[in-house]
Amino acid sequence: MNRPPFEVADIIRQYGSRFIAKNRSWLTWLHLRVLYAIESCRTATLGGHLDRCSRCGHEAISFNSCRNRHCPKCQTNARDKWLAERSKELLPVSYVHVVFTLPHELSWLALQNKKVVYDLLFRTSAATLLEVAADPKHLGAEIGFLSVLHTWGQNLQHHPHIHCVIPAGGLSLDHQHWVHPRYPFFLPVKVLGRVFRGKFVAGLKCAFGQRKLVFPGSLQPLAREKAFHAFLRPLFRQDWVVYAKRPFGGPQHVLHYLARYTHRVAISNHRLVSIADGKVTFLYKDYAHGGKHRKMTVTAEEFLRRFMLHVLPRRFVRIRFSGFLANRRRKPLLPICRQFLEGSPQQRSETSGISEMKPQASWLCPRCGGTMVLIEKLTPQQIRRSSVDRETLDSS
Repeated sequence: MNRPPFEVADIIRQYGSRFIAKNRSWLTWLHLRVLYAIESCRTATLGGHLDRCSRCGHEAISFNSCRNRHCPKCQTNARDKWLAERSKELLPVSYVHVVFTLPHELSWLALQNKKVVYDLLFRTSAATLLEVAADPKHLGAEIGFLSVLHTWGQNLQHHPHIHCVIPAGGLSLDHQHWVHPRYPFFLPVKVLGRVFRGKFVAGLKCAFGQRKLVFPGSLQPLAREKAFHAFLRPLFRQDWVVYAKRPFGGPQHVLHYLARYTHRVAISNHRLVSIADGKVTFLYKDYAHGGKHRKMTVTAEEFLRRFMLHVLPRRFVRIRFSGFLANRRRKPLLPICRQFLEGSPQQRSETSGISEMKPQASWLCPRCGGTMVLIEKLTPQQIRRSSVDRETLDSS
C-alpha cells in the first residue's frame, strides 16, 4: 500500500499545541502521552537503528516507532504477530460475526466512566452469547469466541460497540460431540438483544450501588439514586441493537476478516484527504445511504477532540477471549473440538484453508528485497549528528 499523503501526526504537529492550550480542562496525562507518541513516531526524536541488508550489504537508518496502540502507523507488526498466533487456533467450520452496540443515550456515561462501562460491555456481551448458546432451544452448546472493542463510528464520534467472531457451533454441554447451529444467523438476534439489555442495565445498577460511577459537572444530579434509575427506565422501552452477519466462510477467510477489526484505531492515515487552513477533510462510509464513501470537513481542533475520545484507559485489554477459547480453557478444549470435527464433510472442504501464518519481515531492502538486519541502535543525538555530517558532505 502506498504511503498516504497526510497523517494524523501532521495534524498534531501543526495544531496540537493550540488544541492542548484550549482543552486543558479535560485532557489528561494519558491524552497528552498519546499526542506526543503519534507526533514523534518514526522521527529522530525517538532514536533509531542502523540496518544492513543480509543479501547485498545496503545500509539504511530507520527511525523507531512509538508502539502506542492508538497510533495509526504502529499496528501492522502487532497485528501480524497476533494473527500468526490465532492461525494455530482455527477450527474447520464457518465463522460468524456478531456486533453488540450500546444505545446512544449511554455514550456520555461511557465517556466519563470508560474503564467501568467498557469492561461491563465486554462481560455482558460475552455472558449473553454464552447463556443463549447454552439454551437447548437455540443451540445447547458451549461456544468459544473473541471480542474486540471499538469506540468510534465512521465520523469519529463516540460509538462504543463490541465485535465478536465466533466459530459456528460449539461443544455439547457434556463435551461429548460438536453441535452445529440450527439458524442461518447462528443465534436469534432479538433474543440476544433482550438478554444483553437486561444484563447491561443490571450491571449499571450494580456499579452505581458500589459507587464505581462518577457524574462530573452537569451530570451531578444523576448521582442521586432515584434520578439514575429514572434515567435507566426508558432504556427498556427500546430494542438494543445486536447485529449478526451470515457465516462468512471457514478458516481460509477468518484471518483476513480479523485483520480488519482487531488492531484498528479510530481513523487510518489513508482516510485523510487534506489538511489546510485549520481544517481537516477525511473519508467516511455513510451507512445511512448504502455505505457510500463521502467526505467530511471539520476544524483541526474538532478532529483532534474526536480522536481523543477514543483513547483507552491505561492497560485496558481491548481483545478478549471467552468460552472454550478463554485463556484457561483453550489448551484442553481445542483438541477436543478438532477431534469431533475431524472427518466431517465441512472439515474436508476447509482443511486446505488452515495453514499456520508466519509474521512477515518488517523491513526489507529497497534495492534487492533481502532482509534488513539490525547492526546498531542509535540515539536521537547520533541520528542528528549523522544527518549534519551528510549535509556537510553534500555541501562540499
